[in-house]
Formats: sequence, structure tokens, C-alpha cells
Amino acid sequence: MFEFSSIDHYHSWLKEEKGSCVQAVQHYLDRISATRHLNAFIEIYTSEALAKAGDLDARRLAGEPMGKLHGVVIGIKDVICYKDHRISASSKILPEYISVYSATAVERLLREDAIIIGNLNCDEFAMGSTNENSAYGPVLNAIDNTRIPGGSSGGSAVAVQAGLCMVSLGSDTGGSVRQPADLCGIIGLKPTYGRISRYGLIAYASSFDQIGIFGTNISDIGLALEVMAGPDDFDSTVSTEPVEEYSKAAPARKYRIAYLDSAINHPALDPEIASAINGTIEKLRNNGHTVDAVPFDLIDHIVPAYYILTTAEASSNLSRFDGIKYGFRANDPEDLTDLYKRTRSEGFGKEVKRRIMLGTFVLSSGYYDAYFTRAQKVRKLLYNQIQLIFNNYDFIVLPNTPSTAFRLGEKMEDPIAMYLADIYTVTANLVGIPAISIPLFRHSNGLPFGLQVMANEFKELSLLTVSQDLLNNQQIQ
Repeated sequence: MFEFSSIDHYHSWLKEEKGSCVQAVQHYLDRISATRHLNAFIEIYTSEALAKAGDLDARRLAGEPMGKLHGVVIGIKDVICYKDHRISASSKILPEYISVYSATAVERLLREDAIIIGNLNCDEFAMGSTNENSAYGPVLNAIDNTRIPGGSSGGSAVAVQAGLCMVSLGSDTGGSVRQPADLCGIIGLKPTYGRISRYGLIAYASSFDQIGIFGTNISDIGLALEVMAGPDDFDSTVSTEPVEEYSKAAPARKYRIAYLDSAINHPALDPEIASAINGTIEKLRNNGHTVDAVPFDLIDHIVPAYYILTTAEASSNLSRFDGIKYGFRANDPEDLTDLYKRTRSEGFGKEVKRRIMLGTFVLSSGYYDAYFTRAQKVRKLLYNQIQLIFNNYDFIVLPNTPSTAFRLGEKMEDPIAMYLADIYTVTANLVGIPAISIPLFRHSNGLPFGLQVMANEFKELSLLTVSQDLLNNQQIQ
């Protein structure tokens, strides 16, 4: 009864008076209760969500116009602020912090009558690829509870995967929306940098972070993007580019598609994933699309450049968590230096401390030019190389991850192997372009995996259109 194929389907159900927002919210609350073992939610706004649903039902029945997201049940990652609600970035250093304002993205969702049902578990301060770095414990993949869902937005991915909400918000700094979407078999979009305001998003790496969207169909993701995108006086990095009707697909056509041969034939990639993507490439060619391999000699430089730059930004951004203004504070410090040391040592988790130390190191005197400056040069070279590709092609296709979801704890003691797993997703963040993970395949081990498609800056409408074509036919017709 409550398995809606899309937001449009849900709205038709409401308009035909087959049910109510209250019934829909109660359904999702029951689903959340039945799947608490997945650990997707940190906090559930039960009474508030039901009250909002009741108010929307009354207004709709009174003949008031419905917002674009009327009654749509949404979960938000625990790094996105929602006024008068707890936000902790899944860290012990912010145990009971109550947000004093809402993120612009959240404000725009609420303005269109969305219902926020709760905040979602994630890797601490969005640092991780497995959702095992949370102070609240790991999130479990709903397909196989012995496996990770991906990260850092693992709770957001599982909430959609397990049917605990209609749409969810995550954040993507180097693949933290696309990678868990891939491992959970759902859709995950990272928009162009600056397409959605970052105001109210707790910063990991400010020049990389972007709020992203999880869903089960393209039209829902397009509608959520349409609502949240656009200029914002509170964020100087947000774009003033016009907001298109992302929920309405553009006409299909023959596409020019590039693939990076060095990526698809990389030794780190699972042979079955490579075979599936190569098969899709051949089908695309057979259907009249231009699909070419393009040279790309930076593949082995992008992960080191990404981690040098993001950890440097993280070192700066997380310096505000010092036990003075808000959050956790160590007991009985000997002096101010001891307060800083103990607060941060006790409050931050292992992975966050590792990245802060790495970032502080690459910014230190004597190493800044050797590491940070060189990584910035790689970023510029990468941007130029990607723009050259987009001079001749509409899209770039890639894997999302080197493998399907691995087992809990499998890579926790090998951070280098964990970092290298980001080899396919970090490019989009380094150059600020939109990218999406679409679920097209299933491995012989029974686990899903998808295809990553990247487009040039602010080409989200084209990206969503080609993604819909792929999903409709498992290939572009």
C-alpha cells in the first residue's frame, strides 16, 4: 500500500484520498522501528513528523495548494543543520549540541512541505568510506548485514535502500554519496560544486563538500535538486546559474560518451565490474552513440592529491572544536594547552585524528610546497584535462568503486587500502563537476553495483536524462 514508485505516485495517492500523510509517516516510522538493527538513524522525530503530517493533511483537505514536496518523508545526514534539533556529525565531540539554525537546503525542503523524519548516521565528520567511523556504531547494509553500506553517508543510503524514507540527503566530499549508493543498489547524485548551498553543512573540506541526494528514481532526485538549488545570500560559493526543471527529463538523443581506459582497465578493479561496464560500452556503440576511450594519465595521482588537499582543509575546519565555545570539554584540565589536547584527543575518533594530523603536516613549514602546493597543481591539471574531454564529449562513464560491498571490519586496519578505494569518485569533487551513481548491475556474489556518469559543470539536467535512459533500458536506446 505504501510502496510508492515516485513522489508523483504518492501525490496522486493523496489527491485521490486513498490515504494520508499521517498514514505514510506512520508506515515509515514502523519500518524504522522494525529495522533498528541497521543503525541508519541516530534520532527519529516521531511526534514532530506526525504533527507535521496531520497539519499537511488538514491544509490539503481544506483546499490549500500542495508544495512540490508535500508530505514527502526525508531523512538528513547528521552533518546538516536543522534548527532546534541535535546535530553531532556522529562524533563524541558534539554530544548534545542543538543547532541554532537550519541549513538552506533544509529550509527549502520545509518550504515545499517536506517532512523531516530524522537524522542519519554517518562516518564521523563525514570522514570514511564504510560508515564504521561513527561514534554511534556502524551502519549495516540492508542486503547483507555482515557488509558495509559504504560511507560516509551510509545511514542516508541505507534509509532509502531499506525503505525508511522516500528521499534522503547526504554530503559528498570525495564520493560519499555515489559510493554508498553504488554499494546499496540505489541512485546517488552529487551536484556541481555550488549548485546547492553549503550553508548549514558542517564542513569537512570546504572546496570539495557538496550536499547530495539519494533516491530510488531519477524524477524524485531531480525534484529535490530543483527545490534546493539556487543562489543563497549565506553562501558566497553558491552558484547563480539558473535552476532548471530537473524533475522533467530533456528529450533523448544520441550522445557522445568518453570512458577512461586507464580507469576501467585498472588492476584494482574487480574483473566482473570491468566486464559489465565494458559490455555496456559495447551496447552503447551498437545503438549508435559515440563511445570512445580517451587517454588519462593522472589516474594514480588523484587519490594522493585529494587526501592532501582535503585533510589540509579538514585540519583548518576542525580547529574550531576545541572545548571552549561548544561541544565536549575534557574534565579538570591543568591549563589551556591541556584542555585543548585532552578535549580533542578524547572527543575525536581515530580516523578524524589521523586526517587532522596529516592535514597539519602537509600545511606545516617546510612541507607546504612539497605537498600542498603540488597537490593544487595536480588539481589544476586534472581540471584542464577533464575540460578537454568535455570539449568533445557529453559524458564520462566510470565505475564507482573497485569492488562490491566488503565485510564489516575488513579494511579498518588498512587506511591506505581504504583511501585507494576512492580512486574513481574523487575526480568529480576535485574538479567540481556533477556525477551520479545509477544501479544497473548485480555481481555473481549477489551484491549490486552501478555505473558512474559524470557531466560538465551545471549539466545536471542532461546527466539526469541520460541516467533515466540507462535505467529504462539498462542501456541508452
